[in-house]
Amino acid sequence: MRRGRRPKWMLKIASERIDILFKLAEESFHNHPERSDRYVKMARNIATKYNMRMPRIWKRRFCKGCNKFLKPGNNCQIRLNASCVTIKCLECGNMENIPYIKEKKNKRRKIIESYINKKGINE
Repeated sequence: MRRGRRPKWMLKIASERIDILFKLAEESFHNHPERSDRYVKMARNIATKYNMRMPRIWKRRFCKGCNKFLKPGNNCQIRLNASCVTIKCLECGNMENIPYIKEKKNKRRKIIESYINKKGINE
């Protein structure tokens, strides 16, 4: 078999399977946490086999260290720092920092624009 990217129909099926597996992991976490971890591992294997990125909505729902499904309040901690969101896995202790600088810049920009519009500085 050839190397590299697969045809689009294969990638579409793979992304659907990843989506289904993560939804199943979310549903079964309360009753069977081991099963949800297995679903996450299967979804990651599909993503690596078909050489595709994990969808953005599911990217931060599993631990990169131990492949466990993360449910806030149960097996992970979420903290807001000055400029980033910190997600800590309580199973292995792995920490992931997600910056939110763009959101802060957009908020500042909106405040400045509203101030300029009120004062009429541009006129």
